[in-house]
Amino acid sequence: MTTRRKLIAGAAAATFAGLYGRAHAQAPTQIRISTAAPPSDFLAKALEQLKADVDAASVGLDVSVHPASTLFKQGTEVPALQRGNLEMSTMTTFEVAQQIAELGYFNRGYLLRDYDQLFRVFDGAIGEDFRKTVAEKMGIIILATHYLGTRQVSLRQKRAVKAPADLAGVKMRMPAGPEWLLLGRTLGVTPVPLGMPEVYLAMKTGTVDGQENPLSILNAAKFYEVSEQIVLTAHMVQPVFFAIARPVWDKLNPDQRNALDAAARKTAKAGSDSRLADEKAIMQALKDRGLSVDAVDLAPFRASADRVYAESDLAKAWDAAGLQRVLKA
Repeated sequence: MTTRRKLIAGAAAATFAGLYGRAHAQAPTQIRISTAAPPSDFLAKALEQLKADVDAASVGLDVSVHPASTLFKQGTEVPALQRGNLEMSTMTTFEVAQQIAELGYFNRGYLLRDYDQLFRVFDGAIGEDFRKTVAEKMGIIILATHYLGTRQVSLRQKRAVKAPADLAGVKMRMPAGPEWLLLGRTLGVTPVPLGMPEVYLAMKTGTVDGQENPLSILNAAKFYEVSEQIVLTAHMVQPVFFAIARPVWDKLNPDQRNALDAAARKTAKAGSDSRLADEKAIMQALKDRGLSVDAVDLAPFRASADRVYAESDLAKAWDAAGLQRVLKA
């Protein structure tokens, strides 16, 4: 090859490499969000709005939302984040406690009183310490807190309920896991671990006598069709977190971080407020359907929780000082 041809070939190769490099550099960073929430739920809707807000910011992020466990099964998302197989998920305090036992008190029944206290805790100094510990020990960054709802009891047959003793012998569906079953014991019930898809039929046939969930989830699952009574035990005011794998976060540039963080906080707050308002509307709708919706004195239930957790080996691993901080918040 002549010198002239070599120069031309070299220039062409350099041009191609430069064009490829710029195109490669401009390829958007993929952010896949896995959640168990169905598309109609406020959590999934909030994530869709997050995607829209990040898309509008045009910072080189390609966000996709995968609801109803269509990308990863519920319970496998956190390990997927940690293995580098997933970028974002909606993570619960129960999943945190599986790896950081001292934070298990966040799963305690009657820990939080209401919506306002939840956000005082998780948006304040306590939440800052929580997020720092999760980032350091789990390699996961919490971007925002979303209100998953206040968990209430529904029964397939009406009964007089004034205290946990009145629920003795009631077979209550609970999610699987030792902390969930312990929560069931605070209510006085016989906890029965059962997958969510099985609950409706189990209630209908009497395999279980009741279930507990936030009212928005109860309504979406049509459990009102197989329930006669709602008992407002308010045994857990539950958060869920918009969480991103730390290695993914660390690779984002400042504009991308700012856009994602702002969108997460904004949409989580809007979704939380919407769910809170919806819970109030659902309560009236359930009454209109003919269900009894009964408020109860929570003092006996709180006393039961104090006793059950004081006797539990599971609670011995908890950070006692941290628990007191939350209770006083």
